Amino acid sequence: MYVILVYDIGEKRVGKMLKLSRQYLNWIQNSVFEGEITEVKLKELKQRAKNMMEPEEDSLIIFKSRDVKWLEKETVGKEKNELDTFL
Repeated sequence: MYVILVYDIGEKRVGKMLKLSRQYLNWIQNSVFEGEITEVKLKELKQRAKNMMEPEEDSLIIFKSRDVKWLEKETVGKEKNELDTFL
């Protein structure tokens, strides 16, 4: 499946969340990641993220699609990950 992951994490934990998210997905912008991932790997990522989050302060949002072909991506300005210029 294809996912877009967005997080809003406290300053003390943001570095750890960045490092964790990069292990599973492609970094495209501050606190935004995208990529193909299996159900098992997504479940693992969510559990590891929950373990480092403060539920009253932090949030993690995951948009899911069966296939990237169902999404249209438009970038205005410079894209962080130059390897992923378009889908």
